[in-house]
Amino acid sequence: MKHSPAGAWRHRRVVTACGAVIALYVLLLTPDRAPAPLDSPKRQPFAWNQDSRWDALERRFNDARALGCARISGPTGRALRRGQSFLSAITTRRLGAAAFVYDSIEENLFKLGTMVGACRERLTDYIRLVTDTRAAVKHQSEFWDVDAPAAKDRLYRLLYGSRAALEEVMLQGAQDSVPSLVLGENERSETPSAIVLGVTIHSGDFLVSRAGAAVSSLIAVGSDYPGNFSHVSLAYVEPKTNLAYVIESNSDRGVEIHNLEQYLRNVKLRVMVLRLRADLPALVADPMLPHEAATRALANAKRRHIPYDFEMDHHEHSRMYCSEVLSSVFDEFRVKLWMGISSISNPGIIAWLAALGVRHLEPQEPSDLEYDPQLRVVAEWRDPETLYSDHVDNVVTEAMLNGAERGDSLDYSWYLLPPARLVKVYSSVMNLFGGVGPIPEGMSATVGLRVLRYTTAHGAIKQRVLGWAAQFKQRRGYTAPEWELLRFARRAKAELRPQGP
Repeated sequence: MKHSPAGAWRHRRVVTACGAVIALYVLLLTPDRAPAPLDSPKRQPFAWNQDSRWDALERRFNDARALGCARISGPTGRALRRGQSFLSAITTRRLGAAAFVYDSIEENLFKLGTMVGACRERLTDYIRLVTDTRAAVKHQSEFWDVDAPAAKDRLYRLLYGSRAALEEVMLQGAQDSVPSLVLGENERSETPSAIVLGVTIHSGDFLVSRAGAAVSSLIAVGSDYPGNFSHVSLAYVEPKTNLAYVIESNSDRGVEIHNLEQYLRNVKLRVMVLRLRADLPALVADPMLPHEAATRALANAKRRHIPYDFEMDHHEHSRMYCSEVLSSVFDEFRVKLWMGISSISNPGIIAWLAALGVRHLEPQEPSDLEYDPQLRVVAEWRDPETLYSDHVDNVVTEAMLNGAERGDSLDYSWYLLPPARLVKVYSSVMNLFGGVGPIPEGMSATVGLRVLRYTTAHGAIKQRVLGWAAQFKQRRGYTAPEWELLRFARRAKAELRPQGP
């Protein structure tokens, strides 16, 4: 059957259009150049490697539950008094990081936690002991070389370890029994202030937080010294109105200024308030220095659009990740933050971060600020409803990174690359007009697909962990501790994705 001239012309147009679409699809399938390998800092990542110790603590917890509150009241009181004795020992005299009393402090806090977790009548006393001990350790660290591995390990074990012990205790009770706010030291400050959720925030304070996204846990856990925090912001308080604002850099919009309502509207699983010590020479000379630095950061954010820095290069400031917002302005005032900076040394984790666009392996990790002896912990908020989710996120991330250490690659679905590149074009147009597209400014379509793969895998593993954890609680009568959750996560990862994320 012959086609009319008009029909033949339409047929050729359809064939030509289909050919053009196929050619464009094939062209858009061209992969990006593989990221250049990164040189490892070749440091030794911290590892507890104490599974038998955690199992022993769980047995002690079950023994305490079986004995009941009346029978463990005496041992609990003695352990609290022992903790106060250790606290006095490190408060009244200067001790080096190698002092044996720190081993005793760690052991006592862990063992005491098993009794308080079983019988929560002394929870308030335990929280105060942990908080005061952490403050005393930070005071001692002012005289340590926090770049030395032994001192860094000691500081990490005591600060990170004591928080982990406290939160295991918190998770064993009902959500309404967990205090959302724990006050630390009210470090003196002369800068403008505002009261936020029961805490006096001063201009120039640091707000270190943890968001709810899967990639947030990757940032927190991927360091040589895994932490609880993935983001940091700088507080600014307007002197005339005492209204508080936050200057921060987020991956979707770059550097922005938010009021407190906007800041808190984004999911925050935890927030820690840090403040520079008033006795630092720079602050003795100029007590308003933190406010002046915050004012400078505010002016920078107003003056120009600063995209997010996915490469994590804190030496170059045309783009900035969250930590750079702080360090860039305090450097100008000769206050060097991030003493004792950590690194990323594991080859598998390095490969994953390189695949996500990171080019620098000694970034200023938000979690590391807690270990900086120039800073005091003023307060810490936890969201009791999501604290458990935070712990599950951590173990899922750790299980996935265990796979990276064994050679798992962080890949993407190749057939999605063409549409992803078109989405990237759309996102770029949105960026030109001040909007935000599905793929952030500075992130390639390929990296966007890798983030999607990682997030999807993380969510699938997490769902399985939550299911097994619910069965654990129903069967045993208590919340699965973090080491049990990690076993669930490793098992789920092996079953769902044995050779990749």
